[in-house]
Amino acid sequence: MSDAIKHECGIALVRLLKPIQYYKDKYGTTFYGINKMYLLMEKQHNRGQDGAGFASIKFDVNPGTRYISRVRSNAQQPIQDVFAKINQRLNNLIQENPDKANDVQWQIENMPYVGNLFLGHVRYGTFGKNSIESVHPFLRQNNWKHKNLIIAGNFNMTNSSELLQELIELGQHPKENTDTVTIMEKIGHFLDDEVLDLYHKFKQKGISKKEASPLIAKELNIQKILKRASKNWDGGYAMAGLIGHGDAFVLRDPAGIRPAFYYQDDEVVVVASERPVIQTVFNVDIDDVKEIERAHALIIKKDGTVKVEQIMEQLPNKACSFERIYFSRGSDASIYEERKNLGKFIFPKVLQYINEDMKNTVFSYIPNTAETSFFGLTEAAEDYLNKYKLNTILKGNKNISAEKLSELLSVRPRIEKIAIKDAKLRTFIADDKSRDDLVAHVYDVTYGVVKPTDNLVIIDDSIVRGTTLKKSIIKILDRLNPKKIIVVSSAPQIRYPDCYGIDMAKLDEFIAFKATLELLKDNNQYYIIDEVYQKCIANADNENPENYVKDIYAPFSPEQISDKIAELLKTEEIKAEVKIIYQSIDNLHKACPNNLGDWYFTGNYPTKGGMKVVNKAFVNFYEGKKERAY
Repeated sequence: MSDAIKHECGIALVRLLKPIQYYKDKYGTTFYGINKMYLLMEKQHNRGQDGAGFASIKFDVNPGTRYISRVRSNAQQPIQDVFAKINQRLNNLIQENPDKANDVQWQIENMPYVGNLFLGHVRYGTFGKNSIESVHPFLRQNNWKHKNLIIAGNFNMTNSSELLQELIELGQHPKENTDTVTIMEKIGHFLDDEVLDLYHKFKQKGISKKEASPLIAKELNIQKILKRASKNWDGGYAMAGLIGHGDAFVLRDPAGIRPAFYYQDDEVVVVASERPVIQTVFNVDIDDVKEIERAHALIIKKDGTVKVEQIMEQLPNKACSFERIYFSRGSDASIYEERKNLGKFIFPKVLQYINEDMKNTVFSYIPNTAETSFFGLTEAAEDYLNKYKLNTILKGNKNISAEKLSELLSVRPRIEKIAIKDAKLRTFIADDKSRDDLVAHVYDVTYGVVKPTDNLVIIDDSIVRGTTLKKSIIKILDRLNPKKIIVVSSAPQIRYPDCYGIDMAKLDEFIAFKATLELLKDNNQYYIIDEVYQKCIANADNENPENYVKDIYAPFSPEQISDKIAELLKTEEIKAEVKIIYQSIDNLHKACPNNLGDWYFTGNYPTKGGMKVVNKAFVNFYEGKKERAY
């Protein structure tokens, strides 16, 4: 994605199913769980670079012994910083007590982070300050083990203010108005209720508080707690939690918007936001890693029992398609194939735009994350040329000369590495004019491979704001003097804000929205803007709202909007003709059949809260408010 956007967070959970001595004997270290957590988090570094956090719980330690440990960082390299702090603590203790280097029981009793249950998080801050207080996991502390709660998640709630009000109605006074704190306190409230109910139950049987503690741990109903807590949640989420005595859970939203996968054997249960991360770290087959069902929770009891329980009614499956297009690492077998198909399926439209002139067309990609889609595009180009060769031979002279045949068979797509990002270059000047000049040099280009008679086709993952294209990429490509620059987006036009975790919140930042406004002006239809505003205002309190912003795009075809985008992105100094091609919605669904969440393209939000957010976002735009709609 040439326009940088902040996006997904990543979660990692490891539950050791054997005593820690087992891992020392088999793997030579009591730090087995810590090491696996480091790998799980580092392999998901792509999902969060603003912060990282780690928490662990020890089982069955003596009262007065610290059994919960947590470390968080918002440093420039947060994952490395977190584990550097952990390693320093552990190494210092070993150096101070060299005779205990192989004493597992002493390490359990005296060393932080050496535990049975671990939770990690990598964070992209979608809004708010990137302070250490914003970094997961969050901790709700209590002297009763069962009431300690640790929460980390990949989520955004569309109705945070309503959820906060519910807590106030319950008599609470949350210390912060953030959805993470609100969700934690909501779960915590019903956790407290359940613990208290169990305590009264055992008290009536004459069981003391001390004797009741392990019984509460055994009978605590996590499914019931999550059902009550999540009753009015609206958003996309993969929510992970640990309870002080040793229970754990990971809950997915009813539409399956945010991803979560798990693996279990006789040694561990592990959860991560991406499937290949688990495959790589634990060296297991793809079929051994399961996806947690939407509206279900993976529940791991302290006694090692593992179940997947339904928590809410399922909504239609709307797993985020951007996971496949861009966010997740492309090493997943299915995602790799789907990204290739995104490139493959858009080739016929590219062929049309170059007038089938393969001889005078150079294919490339920007940025590196578009490489897999590029492979699909060029494979489709090769297939097209192979058919062309076959038809030419079959229809041509049977006595074709060896020279002519050799010349024909040598025809292939012109594939080049055109642009290379200069990772060392930083735009450190605040002055806009100076900054724009620096941005134009972020990429280096390969000279000598593009002729003035050539079309230059560049594929990108998606085009969000178009800023980098306008200020940098198109300018540097134009230096190569091509006849035509064709920028291909493997994703459809982004027209609507996301409210489930991606940093795409304001309508007027989208180049597709800006282009549509210009088309409305060109066609004397700008009155539609006023009509949409009135509909949004009139239906602000409607419990079942429609997406009225769709009316803005309705008068125009996707091609008309694409052409206007090309006009907006071409500055006066650009000599080449500029064209923009977007993926179609149908081809997106064809390429990614199991991830049908497409609300940022179509406006079809999977939850009521999403519909309210898009209309509020439009009201903010109309009224000139530079704020989020959620």
